[in-house]
Amino acid sequence: MPTNKQRPPFRAEHLGSLLRPKELIEKRLQLDDKKAVEIAKDEELHAIEDKAINTIVELQLDLGFHAINDGEYRRHQFWGTFFPNLEGFEEIMNPEWEMFRMYVPDTAAFTETGHKPGETIVCVGKIKHVGSAYLSDWNYLKKLVPPEKVKELKITLAAPEWYHLRYKKGRAYPKEVYANDAEYFADIAKAYQTELQVLYDNGCRNVTIDDPNLAYFCDEKMLAGFKADGEDADALLDSYIKLYNDCVSSRPADMHLGIHLCRGNFANSRHFSEGGYDRIATKLFNNIDADTYFLEYDTERAGNFEPLKELPPYKNVILGVITSKFPKLEDIEEMRNRVFQAADIVAKGAGQTREEALKRIGVSPQCGFASHHLGNAVTHDDMVAKLKLVRQLADSIWPGEP
Repeated sequence: MPTNKQRPPFRAEHLGSLLRPKELIEKRLQLDDKKAVEIAKDEELHAIEDKAINTIVELQLDLGFHAINDGEYRRHQFWGTFFPNLEGFEEIMNPEWEMFRMYVPDTAAFTETGHKPGETIVCVGKIKHVGSAYLSDWNYLKKLVPPEKVKELKITLAAPEWYHLRYKKGRAYPKEVYANDAEYFADIAKAYQTELQVLYDNGCRNVTIDDPNLAYFCDEKMLAGFKADGEDADALLDSYIKLYNDCVSSRPADMHLGIHLCRGNFANSRHFSEGGYDRIATKLFNNIDADTYFLEYDTERAGNFEPLKELPPYKNVILGVITSKFPKLEDIEEMRNRVFQAADIVAKGAGQTREEALKRIGVSPQCGFASHHLGNAVTHDDMVAKLKLVRQLADSIWPGEP
């Protein structure tokens, strides 16, 4: 049986994106008609980002968090610029709507008035990793903490199937470039393997892949859309699980890998989908080579804790029981009881005691505070209060643990 990894994860976690300061939001809006790779080269933007990152790292340290990141301040949206930095991809500024699967939950939200469809990046040629999209961000971040804390820092990555699920069958890549999904996925996997190794070689030991797509397979509306199109959603999920494993299974043994699932976190606190984890739990927890699952559990739309009985005894779960979408603070005693309820289900599924199960559990908000650069419907003070609550909740259950 594989060994359970700890430190990371930590008892108090957050998912990565934090509210941007006003100056950074305004500069991003000025660049909104530019392509992602052009925005990333803007020197004035970089200076604003540096200043903001310095401040947000200090805040995380002051609040007692260990898996610190840069707030995703260098990103327009949570997935960053991994794909447009690969050879073989390019961004389309005015995409044709018929290329999208309109029943994929985030598509409708991304195409609201005033919003681009989440950056439309498409494959146009053979895919090849030609330079890390994340390395400069990582190297700046690690300069801001003592050397002994570098191994705790976290960087979040785009989901490998992000620019596949949203497009209709046959529109994710040219058929003259890749004959089928298997060929396309093989080159995606090679790019991820290279990226993970580059990050590892530069000191990174803690990565989380942000992936709403996997949670969408719990959404009945999307599943109905696949059925209407004559496509097999279960087979597609299986292909994505294989893609995941091809991307991450060769990572070094001391690199922690988390996967974060949520039901959407668009500008002004909009969610995209609903549905409990029951439908995918067995495959999600047992078939993907991940160490830790960061799960949304702040509302009823994520279902109950029962699917956690499928979690193997060597894997971890971070319970997103505190919402980042709205300012009202949760009752800490109620949250403690929810964590204990989840621990009992984890314990029962793994043949453990509650105390043993709690050693593989942590707490966090259900998602970030600014998956889109405009941010959720909360203030900076609201965000700080929520992060303090996460730390307090963790300390009340696991006193003295990071």
